[in-house]
Amino acid sequence: MGKRLIIKLWSKINKKGMDFVISISFAIMMIVGMSFIGIFLYKSYSNATEEIVIAESKQVLNQVEINLNTYLRNIMRISDAIHYSVIKNNDVNSKEFTQNLNTIYEINKDNVVSLACFTKDGRLIDSVPLGQIKNNVDVTKQGWFQNAKNKMENVHFSGSHVENIFETSNNRYFWVVSLSRGVELTQNGKVEEGILLVDMNFGSIKQLFSRINNNGMSYVYLVDSKGKLIYHPRQSLISTGMLKESNMDNANKEDGIYTENFHGKKRMIVVKTVGYTGWKIVEVIPTENYYKGFNKTKIIAVIIIIIAIMVMILVSQLVAENIVKPLNKLEKSIKGIENKNVEDIYIGGTPEISHLGMTIKKMIGELRSLTDDLVREQVEKRKSELDALQSQINPHFLYNTLDSIMWMIEAEKYDDAIRMIDALGKLFRVSLSKGKNIISMGDELSHAKNYLRIQKYRYKNKFVSYFEVEEGVEKYKTIKLIIQPIIENAIYYGMEYMDGDGEIHINVYTDEDNLYIDVMDNGLGIPKEKLEKILTEPSLNRSKGSGIGLRNVHQRINLYFGKEYGISVYSEPDEGTVVRIHLPKIEYKEGGGKTE
Repeated sequence: MGKRLIIKLWSKINKKGMDFVISISFAIMMIVGMSFIGIFLYKSYSNATEEIVIAESKQVLNQVEINLNTYLRNIMRISDAIHYSVIKNNDVNSKEFTQNLNTIYEINKDNVVSLACFTKDGRLIDSVPLGQIKNNVDVTKQGWFQNAKNKMENVHFSGSHVENIFETSNNRYFWVVSLSRGVELTQNGKVEEGILLVDMNFGSIKQLFSRINNNGMSYVYLVDSKGKLIYHPRQSLISTGMLKESNMDNANKEDGIYTENFHGKKRMIVVKTVGYTGWKIVEVIPTENYYKGFNKTKIIAVIIIIIAIMVMILVSQLVAENIVKPLNKLEKSIKGIENKNVEDIYIGGTPEISHLGMTIKKMIGELRSLTDDLVREQVEKRKSELDALQSQINPHFLYNTLDSIMWMIEAEKYDDAIRMIDALGKLFRVSLSKGKNIISMGDELSHAKNYLRIQKYRYKNKFVSYFEVEEGVEKYKTIKLIIQPIIENAIYYGMEYMDGDGEIHINVYTDEDNLYIDVMDNGLGIPKEKLEKILTEPSLNRSKGSGIGLRNVHQRINLYFGKEYGISVYSEPDEGTVVRIHLPKIEYKEGGGKTE
């Protein structure tokens, strides 16, 4: 529908005259050109804006990572102080153990909620400032405990959660992030494995992120390696299901910059990994936020483009007037070419148009001469190629047939010899066809039947043949000697090595404007590697049969009827072969010359 509309519109424009066409063409080119320029500027501005946003985002995330690493290293220093200064230097049952643990807590209580030490079976050794475990709490089943127990040599950080191990006097609850590690406890002189737990105040992390989430352009959140949210500016809404976030997907991303379409909104995602914890700092920048100030720029650009187009239209009209007048004269004179009035071609106007008129005049004369020569050459070339392909008949078949006739005469099988000579005569009568290359399908089928009569004498009991011919196909034209080479291949390469039960079926039928001839056999088939080259490479084995071969027949059909017609071969080893000849359905008319 769109194509028809464009064609109709262009046809109306052409009727308006050359000056109008030139003006419109200039206008279209200007619109297209300015559109490309506008798109280029838009893209450049967009990319520059995006690069600035990315640079600022990286700077923010680097600062967050530095602050977060400082905080985590501080907590790890607390853990190391407890491990090396308290646990390794004191028996867990000594007063010094509890005193030193309290001292470390008091120094760091702004960042720490509680410190606790457990045996490997979950029994509490000591804790500050909270000392009583809640009823029905089994610390051995909690993630921080299992991580530390399974990998004693590592330091493990949990996600944010409510501290749920110890009783508090005022039923107050704390949001914490837990650090756990395996330690060696000394109890009554014996060394055993244990777990150290440091519950960090989550408020410090929240405060750190809150400072950078006030710009309104973007927001930053923190997830652990499994995608669980540690901090999010809208964490309460997410936890109640009122808001969604792509934290699970982003936790699996490598450090870098990504774009995503989340709930219909395009967003830029910047991911940064926090050192040894495996946590991910994720900044989300909605694309619409950093394009808000671009609307005014777009309006100004559109106004500039419109003004430029109007100026170019005026210029194009002036140019069109200077060009069109002499061109109109030249156009009127060229119309005389149809009446062979080459001498009347207009030569005048600007030097370019004058030169154009002389060139056209000279070109037309040469073109007519070349066209006549080319037509003659093509006719002669096609005739020569058809004759050359037709002449590739190997006399081997004739030798074998005459040899068989001599054998029959020597064996006093005169009736068989007479029938074979009769078939051979009819065979060659069609082969000669008064010098014609194009014959009727009836003659071609007669030729194929006589060929099969001769071969059945030579290959007794080797095969049987069947013809299934659609009524009326005898009147259509075909190139002569295209069925016999196919049958020949079926006999020599499909039937010769069989012990009887060979079958050859020849089906001739039409489909709309197409004529098909299928030659099918139940022989040995053709290997795949040979089948792929059978129509493109000449056969090296020409010792048998006529030697014309499938490739020759295919080429002859291509030359006469065109590349869309020819031969198709379908075969499977041990399953047989089908060779399909495809011709146009054209009625044969008597009286054609040698080239036909």
